[in-house]
Amino acid sequence: MAAKKDEATTAKQAVPQVRWDDSKLKSTYANVCNVSSTREEMTLLFGTNQTWHTGQKEMVIELTDRIVLNPFAAKRLSILLNNTLKEYEARFGELKIDVAEPPKPTEKK
Repeated sequence: MAAKKDEATTAKQAVPQVRWDDSKLKSTYANVCNVSSTREEMTLLFGTNQTWHTGQKEMVIELTDRIVLNPFAAKRLSILLNNTLKEYEARFGELKIDVAEPPKPTEKK
């Protein structure tokens, strides 16, 4: 019985505590995000749409922040965002966004 308590205590001690240091935290607003990737990293670009009037011929996006993640951190971020959005939609309703579907492949005869 004592051995099991020792194992449980050792297991708890083996897991490091996370301390979030927000002393250098900055906040930035973005209403535009884009992602690019290579084999080694995922790059997230954040900015704001500077096009204020409808019908303009050019959209100006001012990029302000770039976050570079390795694929493991990117996957964890994806899971966190998906879970957070599910919780949000459960509370406030489904978010509908306008996203064009990719073109369907043409059939060869």
